[in-house]
Amino acid sequence: MNQSIAPLVNALKNNCDISDAGGSAIFSICGMALRLRDLNKWEQQLNPWEEEDPARLINWIDAKEQTWERMGGRDFSHLPLNGKPVDAFDTLSANKVLNPLGLFYGAGYAHSLKPTFFLAEIRETREINGIRIMVLGRELVRDLLTLPALSQDNTVVFRRDAARLFLWDQMAYLKKSGQRFLRYALRQCGLPDPGVDTRIAHFDDIMAVQEQTYIYHEIGEITDRIFPGDTFREILSLFPHTPVELLARTVKDLLADTGPEGALARIIETRSAAGLGFYAAFQDGLFRPLFPGLRQAVEAFVAGEDWQVIEAERIRGYDTASR
Repeated sequence: MNQSIAPLVNALKNNCDISDAGGSAIFSICGMALRLRDLNKWEQQLNPWEEEDPARLINWIDAKEQTWERMGGRDFSHLPLNGKPVDAFDTLSANKVLNPLGLFYGAGYAHSLKPTFFLAEIRETREINGIRIMVLGRELVRDLLTLPALSQDNTVVFRRDAARLFLWDQMAYLKKSGQRFLRYALRQCGLPDPGVDTRIAHFDDIMAVQEQTYIYHEIGEITDRIFPGDTFREILSLFPHTPVELLARTVKDLLADTGPEGALARIIETRSAAGLGFYAAFQDGLFRPLFPGLRQAVEAFVAGEDWQVIEAERIRGYDTASR
């Protein structure tokens, strides 16, 4: 690590611990266990399918909890950049300094208004329909949240490290109702069978499909004009960690996915049968009752490969979310 950014990295690690200490209570026991496993895999530089030795994992969790007990309740540190303190949430000022160094800083509020922070190496920058896309590589600092992509300062950010962990978990913990769609998607990716070893061998191919879905979901959010961002953020600030927040986020996500520039429109435009299969497989939570016809439409598509069936369902989903 470049020694010039060592003070920044240390400050960010402290902020991540402060956030995790205050935010760990928002997760269920199972949800917390999954996030701890992902954080440990990232720290130990393990592949998503590799597991830490159970005894060492328990010791690591114990040490992490002791750190959170020490850090809980503290104020977030300012970022030491060019000899000047920068507010931890001032991402524009931070990235003016860090982007020329090949680094990207992310900060904001996630589910239940949990603060989230990360610092990663910039792997690639490109543009889609006038929107800047930042593809990140190795992450130097991160907190408990494994977010595959996000939008920040009108830029779509794809976190490759986090996305690999997120996608593997999606497949590993998929409910029975989504398994047939997952198997279809894997076949469309060219996998000879859906077994774990085959998924590992072809994981880059699977990731390439989902990368487009993650990125175009964020593009859909940025371009959405139905659910204004100010209104959305006001609802989240008034009703954090409630069913109201969950509904608002689901409607916002459905608008992003079914909008004219969103993930599902991109799947249809590129005729990505694999992307469609994954999209149906991972449909969960309030998406199911708000977008009830999707899986039936995908089943009809599998039988006849008629993309108009999917386009009609996309429009219905967009209409539901808009209303």
